[in-house]
Amino acid sequence: MKILGVVVEYNPFHNGHLFHLNEAKKQTGADYVVCVMSGNFIQRGQPALINKWARAEMALKNGVDLVIELPISYTLQSASFFAFGAVSILHRLNAVTHICFGSESGDIDTLKTIARILVNEPDAVSAKIRELLVQGNSYASAREAAVTAYLHHQCIKYDYAKILSAPNNILGIEYIKALYQLNSPITPVTIKRHKAGYHSLKATDNIASATAIRHLLEKETNWHAHVKPLLPATSYAILSEEIANGRGPIFSSHFDSTILSLLRKYSANQLSCYPDVTEGLENRIKKAAYHCTTIEQLLTTIKTKRYTYTRLQRILFNILIDITQNAFSRFERYQGPQYARILGMNSAGKKLLKHITPKASLPIIIKPATAAKSCNPLLKEMIALDFLATDLYTLHFNGTHTQKGRRDLLTSPIII
Repeated sequence: MKILGVVVEYNPFHNGHLFHLNEAKKQTGADYVVCVMSGNFIQRGQPALINKWARAEMALKNGVDLVIELPISYTLQSASFFAFGAVSILHRLNAVTHICFGSESGDIDTLKTIARILVNEPDAVSAKIRELLVQGNSYASAREAAVTAYLHHQCIKYDYAKILSAPNNILGIEYIKALYQLNSPITPVTIKRHKAGYHSLKATDNIASATAIRHLLEKETNWHAHVKPLLPATSYAILSEEIANGRGPIFSSHFDSTILSLLRKYSANQLSCYPDVTEGLENRIKKAAYHCTTIEQLLTTIKTKRYTYTRLQRILFNILIDITQNAFSRFERYQGPQYARILGMNSAGKKLLKHITPKASLPIIIKPATAAKSCNPLLKEMIALDFLATDLYTLHFNGTHTQKGRRDLLTSPIII
């Protein structure tokens, strides 16, 4: 039996995702597809366009069999931790045979070469990274330059700088690195990104990036005409229904007042307790919070070559949800995600779940209320952050009846 794992955000599920999913099934000969999906916030440090159950339904209606939520404590981290968290869940199901991801290169061997270097980082690479960080470069750009220089010194000629600067390649390398770290038997497969680039705002033959689609929803009054051709019919129907019922679209700007309130309330010392807030960045954030009135303005003010927009966005939403560095370090010490929380399944997914449950080396959670009975304090702490994330997210729905809390405890998995 071949079981394909994919790590996704589906924010929203568009034609490019459908192409990738179908190609992944074809290339791996998969009998089932299980996806690990970000919840109500995404890895770029932003709220999801629509809630996690609606996006799970999109996935199920377009060919995924089982949807598992990636805990928020791993979603809002760097590519390395995000990838490790998701791959750890797939690995610990003890049933997944393949993982497939999109990449700009489409060359799995090259991505493996880089991943092997990074998982056993040579001293020369580590030293070069430290040197470049001291010069004020971001970690991503420092690593790119260090690995490229190392491979060039080894007389391995290839445009590794181009590989290491592309967003999907970066994530793909991290997925493979996580497989090596876990000594996982899962086979990695990659599919070359089709037509629209990750950050591109242009559509090509009805395929556009999720970034472009979110941009249309935020900026275009008549978004229906622009967005409809870019989504499978089922995705468009779900998106339209969510928006019509006041459950989206949700953007970072909805959190302006809440986040700025926290930044003005907390001391610089308290801000330093969150992931990635280092080297005095807390003082820069605190100072900017007093004269900035929007998240966008704040990001523009505190951004430097070292601290990218995405890293800063993640910091702000870690602060919002109270994911501290101490808490995250505890999660990391104990093998990462503590559970596989089911968001949805189809009929094939029900069969798959029966196959997986006795094999898995982490708890499968279908009813989150049962987490309260767990004897694992880390599990309780981790899933409580998921619950809080949803409670804060739904406050920005349009309608008091939809803004009520405890939705995680009251919502059953989507069953198709």
